Amino acid sequence: MIDQRLVRDNPVAIARQIGRRGHAVDLTKLQVILQQHRQLEEERSTLQAQGNRIGKEVGLKIKDGADPGGTEIVSLRDEGNFIKKKVSVLENEEKILTSQIREQLLTYPNPPSEKCPDGSSEVDNVELRSWGTLRQEQGLEEHWQIAERLNLFDTERSVRIAQSRFITLMGQGARLERALINFMLDQHTAKGYREVLPPVLVNTASLTGSGQLPKFAEESFRCADDDLWLTPTAEVPLTSLHRDEIIPADQLPLRYVAYSPCFRREAGSYGRDTRGLIRLHQFNKVELYWFVHPDQSEGSHEQITADAEAILQALELPYRVLDLCTADIGFSAQRTFDLEVWLPGAGAYREISSCSICGDFQARRSSIRTKKDKNTQLVHTLNGSGLAVGRTMAALLETGQQADGSVLLPKALVPYVGCDRLQPE
Repeated sequence: MIDQRLVRDNPVAIARQIGRRGHAVDLTKLQVILQQHRQLEEERSTLQAQGNRIGKEVGLKIKDGADPGGTEIVSLRDEGNFIKKKVSVLENEEKILTSQIREQLLTYPNPPSEKCPDGSSEVDNVELRSWGTLRQEQGLEEHWQIAERLNLFDTERSVRIAQSRFITLMGQGARLERALINFMLDQHTAKGYREVLPPVLVNTASLTGSGQLPKFAEESFRCADDDLWLTPTAEVPLTSLHRDEIIPADQLPLRYVAYSPCFRREAGSYGRDTRGLIRLHQFNKVELYWFVHPDQSEGSHEQITADAEAILQALELPYRVLDLCTADIGFSAQRTFDLEVWLPGAGAYREISSCSICGDFQARRSSIRTKKDKNTQLVHTLNGSGLAVGRTMAALLETGQQADGSVLLPKALVPYVGCDRLQPE
């Protein structure tokens, strides 16, 4: 959430920054409400000071011998009670305006970083680097064709169980998914990340704090009878691990890794990637999440990205890193580095991780602060997939496919799967 003081005092600059995302915003109405709110605060503060002065004056006069029931004391107390009533009225008006301000602020995205490249679409994303040698042979199969041939998952029965865009992994497919999750968690915990297994159901406050609500309500699955939603990403519960807390400065940075099933409606995406593992309503992901001091923010962004890259390198999967332009970054992000893995069968790169720096945007929505000595300030948060498991499996199948119909696995994964290749059953 944007700092309301910035909107109140410099709305032109904030509107310009948000406008870099390609969406014009009019902050006039909000600025009027903010000015009204500040005036009420000042008026209430002045009245409270007057009330406190009158209370002290009454005490001193009685101490000096004035009659508690006398005209002077009664007059002062009447004045004090009148002020209390006015303060109460102003406080109620402030609460109404505070609610209106928060409702509006929650709808505005995070202003992009000055370092975020400007652009109007994904074609304006900037490639920073690439790794590995691309496999580009003719006649290679796509991952869903390989999976069907090796009987790794069942889509027809999944529709019977749930609906389209759900997958039931079978046999070698289920084992490979489990192996990938364990491999990723082991790699990240070995680097000092603390493993977390969070709830799959999250409340409205958690989704709001991470930036999913109110913007992406239609993308999420909601329980009918409870204030609970299926989590769209482990970023949501990890943000709320420290909601409404003050983290001592000497404990930062806090680095978490979490495996979680993720659930998304994928509204508006029908007709795209309808086969295979790329775009599902339910998928598994290993998430990286950092709480850092603002001074550590930029360096942490480079590190969390490197930690995600290390998984791709260990699995011998070629990829590239993109610096997303202002039109392509997520709602809560100031700047995002996307990792796109190469799929030889499809002959295309596919996003497999988005590593984002969010500044104090989520921390302000979730009231997460840090304190050193007597100085308290909002923390900064960062997140990134480490990695999306289904898309990693897709890349492994296409990259490792062999002429005899088997799929050769990377050496690092062999101890987790228990074999060096997947064979037709």
